Amino acid sequence: MDPRIRQRRAALRRRKGRRRLRVAVVAAALVVVAVAGLLALHSSLLSARVLSVTGDHQRTSTKAILAASGLDGHPPLIDVDPSAVAARVVALPFVASARVVRHWPDGVTIAVTQRTPVATMAGPAGSWSSVDGSGRTLEVLATRPGSAVELVVDSTRGSVPPAPVGGSLPPVARPGLTVCRTLPAAFVAQVVSVTVAPAGTVSLTLNSGLTVLLGTDTDLPTKYEDVASIIAQANLVGKHTIDVSVPESPTVS
Repeated sequence: MDPRIRQRRAALRRRKGRRRLRVAVVAAALVVVAVAGLLALHSSLLSARVLSVTGDHQRTSTKAILAASGLDGHPPLIDVDPSAVAARVVALPFVASARVVRHWPDGVTIAVTQRTPVATMAGPAGSWSSVDGSGRTLEVLATRPGSAVELVVDSTRGSVPPAPVGGSLPPVARPGLTVCRTLPAAFVAQVVSVTVAPAGTVSLTLNSGLTVLLGTDTDLPTKYEDVASIIAQANLVGKHTIDVSVPESPTVS
């Protein structure tokens, strides 16, 4: 074989060998970088160390929110699932909603909104349960709050008790909850109790001794206006019943 051909072939093999070596070195470097990146993502350097809770949460402490979130152990930020964290926080009785945002390299913000009590319900052993407008039980109290409206729900099977803390009332309570949520601010101070009858109609007991029959939970703004007008214009002495179940034809008996 011609020596020049042999030299060219040897040179070609050397070039191929160097090319394969470069490819192997680059591949190994990429693997090292990837492994190092994964280790860094799961290290304390990129963990959820800076935690903040914002929004109105006067009835739930920051400590309780962080404990429920599962972030107080400072997990790697890459492992934090905002949806799962929010779901755990919303399970707290007084929390209505939670929005969780990660801030690289080491922060998480939890923005919460608070549930508002609208009524209390008599519970077992003389206890009283505070409920919000959706019927969720927020807390159990030893005594009834003096200014709270009492919600009474009667069904064909008897009086409906409040749910345990974090639980909600059954659908039969919906008309009464709607009334509790929508009572005008100027009127709510006069209401002692809201009662739902088995038929789904709602009545009010006022601190003046008056009883108000609202009927169903439809046309409530008109019915409230009728009640306010009757109380303002009529000199009602003693026990009277105001019936506004038919808003066009309110009656007093």
